[in-house]
Amino acid sequence: MASLAGRLLGLASLASAFVSRDGTGRLPAMGWNSWNEYECNISEGVFITVARQLVDLGLKDLGYEYVNIDDCWSDKELRRDATTGELIPDAEKFPRGIVKVAEEVHSLGLKLGIYSDAGTDTCGGYAGSLGYEELDAATFSKWGIDSEGQDLKYDNCNVPPEWADEYEYIPEEPANNAPPGYDWGTSNTAKRYRVMHDALQRQNRTIQYSLCVWGHAHVERWGNSTGHSWRMWGDIFPAWKGKEKWSWGLMPIVNQASLLWNYTDFGSHNDWDMLEVGNGDLTIEENRSHFALWCALKSALIVGTPLDTLALRKPILDILSNKELIDFNQDPVYGASAMPYKWGNDRPANTSDRDHPAAFWVGTSVKGIHVFLLNTRDTAVNMRAVFAEIPPLKSGGKGYLVHDMWTGEDLGIFRKYFELEVKAHDTAALTITKADGKHPNPRWSPK
Repeated sequence: MASLAGRLLGLASLASAFVSRDGTGRLPAMGWNSWNEYECNISEGVFITVARQLVDLGLKDLGYEYVNIDDCWSDKELRRDATTGELIPDAEKFPRGIVKVAEEVHSLGLKLGIYSDAGTDTCGGYAGSLGYEELDAATFSKWGIDSEGQDLKYDNCNVPPEWADEYEYIPEEPANNAPPGYDWGTSNTAKRYRVMHDALQRQNRTIQYSLCVWGHAHVERWGNSTGHSWRMWGDIFPAWKGKEKWSWGLMPIVNQASLLWNYTDFGSHNDWDMLEVGNGDLTIEENRSHFALWCALKSALIVGTPLDTLALRKPILDILSNKELIDFNQDPVYGASAMPYKWGNDRPANTSDRDHPAAFWVGTSVKGIHVFLLNTRDTAVNMRAVFAEIPPLKSGGKGYLVHDMWTGEDLGIFRKYFELEVKAHDTAALTITKADGKHPNPRWSPK
């Protein structure tokens, strides 16, 4: 479990959570983003087609509602209108402008997302919003057309020297030179992101604000008063572990989540990056772990795989469509992330291992207590959920009913523990209730 100091920091920060008046951002965002599949090779047709596919594949009905345009959508040469100063959409990629894309996306009952950067340029070298926050917030709001919501992903590239932080914290290389007790909410990083927050608040529509700050400047300590979610690590890529350039596999990210899970609640979400489910060489078991853990962590569920072939990849579609896991992620009563209750792999609690993060997790929902058993090993292993070790449960009594969230089947009633074989790199997802099906401990929360 998290240290007392860490839990107190998390609770204190959540007390000032940024929750929009209309409820936007209360629950983790769900949708699709262009970057993982298309990078800069985007066009109007991509987003309109994706919007239709979200509907046709049944994903919209499960809650996937955002169609997010990532980097490279604006005109790289002209940058801004010479008269108004507004960002100019690339006329070849978006011949009818962003407005028409928004109209078509909204006509399907979906919401449009846009991208910008808290620097002079985006990561792809397009115009950023630093110094233009008020104008760009108004522009994004104007492009929304009607009362439908939007999402702004706000990146962290090309920050000029005058905006550099006095002290530096980068989670992948945590060289923290700040004095004890330093308030990271006063850092220049926090200030840059707060300027856009204030500009968005002055608009006549709600825009979900996603801080793509990569975990820098201890964003988990101030992000909840600034945005609805905040990136906690560098970019993800579809591999089980390791690093490729500036991108990371799944296990290093889950390792960081093992230590900082407690900053998530309603309107305040650690963002562990977009889903790579269905991408690269991930096995089915690795895809299952990826999705189950992102659901358990109450991270945003933003799909990054091609939707045009998804109907032919039924195992991947089934993973992304698992309603029981989605329901946990989107639970309306319990907002906290699942927490590790035991590290496993012969490791003490609260220790860092980028290949073997915490393996035993517990969370709660209106349906019961949920246990997630992650096998980080390269071979199948038997994993045992001992009820006496799980904080909201007790051993004995009439036993507990164990339910498989993957298959939707009840596995039986057990008194002291439940054990099963978990394939290499897979995650078992279980719902535990009383023998009569009632919630075993509705007052318990990881917080």
